[in-house]
Amino acid sequence: MTFDLTLPEGTYLVRLARRTIEASFTRKKIDLSDAPPKTREVCGVFVTLNTLRSGEKQLRGCIGYPYPIKPLVEAVNDVAEAAAFEDPRFPRLTQRELGEVVVEVSVLTPPEKVKAEKPEQLPTLIKVGVDGLIAKRGGRSGLLLPQVAPEWGWDAEEFLSQTCVKAGLPPDSWLLPGTEVSKFQAIIFAESSPGGDVVRGELQG
Repeated sequence: MTFDLTLPEGTYLVRLARRTIEASFTRKKIDLSDAPPKTREVCGVFVTLNTLRSGEKQLRGCIGYPYPIKPLVEAVNDVAEAAAFEDPRFPRLTQRELGEVVVEVSVLTPPEKVKAEKPEQLPTLIKVGVDGLIAKRGGRSGLLLPQVAPEWGWDAEEFLSQTCVKAGLPPDSWLLPGTEVSKFQAIIFAESSPGGDVVRGELQG
């Protein structure tokens, strides 16, 4: 990964995501004029909201742009609000709940198709804890971020299967000819507590 972000730059993006959600409750406009130059690079990005309960994270919303289509600051502005209010798996986030969630921003490298001579070889080309996955087949698509597999203790085969499930496909769809699997990496920054210090996520392969 050649593109990188410093902790202050990542902190800006995480704070921006929280400010965007806060502003949506009062309909204030967010000023992006103070954005660091590197946060204006065009990248894919996801904003994840997690509720902390008894020290364990529980997903509360996650939306993003898999592909680089907008400058980071604009993309974070978009997807932070979407993660809070438009994730179909959850009800709209309330203002009270915002004080109970930690905000996480994952900046993505452009996805690259995983090329294997046979589908059975795909797991050998995926680094769990480093790669995120996208599975596509028949108009369906599913994405899982790199941090998901280590959090659930999945190996590469299970990661592939769960990415297919995320796409609404049978788990073994990655073994079928015509299923496209792409991988990407992520730079992750997250609050250590709701509204608290921002730390860089360390993925382990």
